[in-house]
Amino acid sequence: MRIFGKVRHRPSASWRQATDRAFTLIGDGRYEDAGALLTRAADLEPWLSESWFNLALLHKFRHDWEQARAAGLRAVALLDKETGAPDWWNVGIAATALQDWPLARRSWQAYGLKVPGAAAANGEPVGMDLGSAAVRLSPEGEAEVVWGRRLDPARIEVLSIPLPSSGRRWGEVVLHDGVPHGERITSAGPSYPVFDEIELWAPSPVPTWVVLLEAATEADRDALEQLASDAGFAAEDWSSSVRLLCRSCSESRMPSAEGEGEHLDPHDHSEPGHPGPLGHRTAGDLWSPERECGIAAPDGLVRGLLDSWVADSPESREWRDLEEVC
Repeated sequence: MRIFGKVRHRPSASWRQATDRAFTLIGDGRYEDAGALLTRAADLEPWLSESWFNLALLHKFRHDWEQARAAGLRAVALLDKETGAPDWWNVGIAATALQDWPLARRSWQAYGLKVPGAAAANGEPVGMDLGSAAVRLSPEGEAEVVWGRRLDPARIEVLSIPLPSSGRRWGEVVLHDGVPHGERITSAGPSYPVFDEIELWAPSPVPTWVVLLEAATEADRDALEQLASDAGFAAEDWSSSVRLLCRSCSESRMPSAEGEGEHLDPHDHSEPGHPGPLGHRTAGDLWSPERECGIAAPDGLVRGLLDSWVADSPESREWRDLEEVC
């Protein structure tokens, strides 16, 4: 096959050596040194789409979106096939990071995805209806997997209330990578992919609070979560929703709940029965009235929500030690 007058051929030994060494350096976090080698590889084999794909990938790791877009466009210009190439996915991520919506739409369509004709006033694609997914916040730090709604193939709106250690808030939109690392299986049966966060795309103005509750029953706890939801915000019982997992377990096919009765998840590496973010507890006989709860709500509303919750059943509900944590 001829590309720009050149006969396409297998990459040279020098190209393969430079590329292999570059990805070893990328694994060690040595992006500058890797970039020099991948640039050399592209100079050696400029007719290979892989040369530019690898450079685009490096620039994505570095969050250099202008360079990622430029290298990605060179890669897709040299592709043999029309649809489905991962090169287009990387271009779509870079275009989304830069809010280059015409290119983002073109990228998803070239990859083989259906993009609705409607667009927001700024050109942003809307209505792709990709459903729910989980996203791993701060994957290189104190990683935390939370639930969210996929806005498009590269962005998730966070619908859980992240722990303060993640530095993320409810309602934020994060840019995420295209290859899932793990799955979460619900009790109803469906499984959902877990994507790794790349960076924060849109911050949330809504602060995160932590509060200690006295909730006599699960129904009392559920009432607070419903009250917050009805107000347009969120509350989450961290005492039952948070598990500590090792990296291997987190990136595997994991159930999203422990099951029934007193069965404890064997992949849970926290201390069984310990309340708060370090424990994951089942319902029923193990219920403890003292709950640590995260709340996402404005400063002017959060105390009113808690007071209203208590007022509805003062004999079984109480709150204390409210603190803004993120």
